[in-house]
Amino acid sequence: MQIGMIGLGRMGGNMAERLRRHGHEVVGFDPAVATRDVDSLVALVEALAPPRAVWSMVPAGEATESTIAALADLLDAGDLVVDGGNSYARDSQRRHALLADRGIAFVDAGVSGGIWGLEAGYCIMAGGEPDAVGRVTPIFEALVTEGGFAHVGGPGAGHFTKMVHNGVEYALMQAYAEGYELLGAADLDIDVPAALEVWRHGSVVRSWLLDLLAEAVAEDPGLSGVRGWVEDSGEGRWTVEEAIAASVAVPAITAALFARFSSRQADAPAMRALATLRQRFGGHATRPPA
Repeated sequence: MQIGMIGLGRMGGNMAERLRRHGHEVVGFDPAVATRDVDSLVALVEALAPPRAVWSMVPAGEATESTIAALADLLDAGDLVVDGGNSYARDSQRRHALLADRGIAFVDAGVSGGIWGLEAGYCIMAGGEPDAVGRVTPIFEALVTEGGFAHVGGPGAGHFTKMVHNGVEYALMQAYAEGYELLGAADLDIDVPAALEVWRHGSVVRSWLLDLLAEAVAEDPGLSGVRGWVEDSGEGRWTVEEAIAASVAVPAITAALFARFSSRQADAPAMRALATLRQRFGGHATRPPA
């Protein structure tokens, strides 16, 4: 299948490569990447055979807004747009309506897997109308690990599911980070790397996130190479806001979000663990020690 990929950064570039390895034709565009196939959105649209399928893999917010608006003017009725960024679900519903008015299909795809997805495969949660999702299912199947794709609902459902996924991720990482700090603070001379390593084998708290933390602590027990400053990229805030609107209690996710705010005020060991986990699983930038 032929698809246009807009955004060839650490996620989009790897996704384009994985698609090519699975026999799909990818036409890539990114104004900041020299290895792009075309040098503009206009050229990308012209390079695709109708009915076109275009995947936007750019940051949520203004970058996605401007990309979708430009595609609305460039594409024809019958074409299709996938937004694979971490967009707010309510924005995705609005963009679906905008494109539908022009006869252009829209699929919101929540994507998880980080920088490891090229080799290990991704997890994709798709939202949209069944016909639209069905058209790009061969693309999804090439990208995901076994069992890693689901059509979770109508327009906006994919990004809503990914938002909640990231909220859960906040809470899980916070729990591991707090456990790491408490082990090191105890007056029992605990071998923290050994403790984290044994948790990985047969324990009910074993997970890929724990694997990443254990590997990092084995290399640097004090995580001295990073500052305990942890950003939040929006999904945690949206999760808490949606929970408030739905009157659903999410105390663990809320506390994890607020802990990230506190990380910007002190260089706590737990925050160094969080910063390290984000760098390890997603390639997110860290700050040097103060």
